[in-house]
Amino acid sequence: MSGESVGQRIRVLLLFGGRSAEHDVSRVSAVTAAASLDPARYEVIPVAITKDGRWLLAGEASAALAAGRESLPSAFAVEGSPVAELPDPGSRTLVPMDEQQSEPVSFDVVLPLLHGPYGEDGTVQGLFELAGVPYVGSGVVGSAVAMDKIMMKRAFAAAGLPTPAHVPFRDGHDVERFGDEVEEAFGFPCFVKPANLGSSVGVSKARNRNELEAAVERALAFDEWMLAEEAIVGREIEVGILGDDPPAASVAGEIVPGDDFYTYADKYEDEAAQLLAPAPLTELQSAAVRDLAVRAFEACRVEAMARVDFFLEERLDDGSAGRGFLVNEVNTIPGLTAISMYPRLWAESGISYGELFDRLITLAFDRHERRARRAGRQRD
Repeated sequence: MSGESVGQRIRVLLLFGGRSAEHDVSRVSAVTAAASLDPARYEVIPVAITKDGRWLLAGEASAALAAGRESLPSAFAVEGSPVAELPDPGSRTLVPMDEQQSEPVSFDVVLPLLHGPYGEDGTVQGLFELAGVPYVGSGVVGSAVAMDKIMMKRAFAAAGLPTPAHVPFRDGHDVERFGDEVEEAFGFPCFVKPANLGSSVGVSKARNRNELEAAVERALAFDEWMLAEEAIVGREIEVGILGDDPPAASVAGEIVPGDDFYTYADKYEDEAAQLLAPAPLTELQSAAVRDLAVRAFEACRVEAMARVDFFLEERLDDGSAGRGFLVNEVNTIPGLTAISMYPRLWAESGISYGELFDRLITLAFDRHERRARRAGRQRD
């Protein structure tokens, strides 16, 4: 493995928590990831990020890991001693804010399990680029494009990918005119979403103009930009992507929501949704959706890993044939909890959770070395 010395464990800086509304999902994902990293090969250094953006060397999480992975909590606590956010370029060292209480902490690679804004949107990836440290997952461009649903759909359109119709909206603009545009484009019901969020946070189903206005207000509580999207009557299909050049697609899975749509509670609280892996598709359908997943991944210039979500519109209300697979979105840091679809899809494809992280960490070192060879080069 690149970046690994013989006889030495790789020191993995595990980032969790964060400033987004998906803070608690991240705390759960981090536990599952920590439990899956082979302790003979990796030393996990947990660092928590508070909801107001402070970085903490997570003492309780470190103690839990030292006690044995079989006794880890369901979610890591966000607590500990403060450290500086940005390592010295190339040093791969975190410096405690109070140097009299603790020593600097060295690491080899960062594993950022920060879902949503300030973690999945290119911001923290830019921090790692400035610091010159390897990190798992997509780079700045792919993270930013895939996080913003409006820009992501523009990338899909440019690549000729089928996607549900949508109408974007920015806070401060005319809500009445927006409602007119929604009615003209696809009408009701429709879904209203913040542009930069995941896990169905802030998403509402609007059945009329009054509900649309309430949904807009709710979405704008999370983001300045939002969009309304046509409601698709169809199946929800997901595909995992792993790698970069070329990326590989997992078997497809299917979500059968327990609610009106796949809500946050469905995903992480009620466990009412059914997760079918592999999805009951024909061989032709499976091949088609896996090909579309790779194309969506590449359209957004994503790297290393993603979960690509689709709607399968088989029939319209009048009984005529639907449009088939429609790309809904690309998630660059998909849920990695014990019940999440991404690791389940790769398990069904023959890659265990532990091997999944082995590959992602190798990809992180490889990309870092490629970029380092070009950094700062000038023309002769």
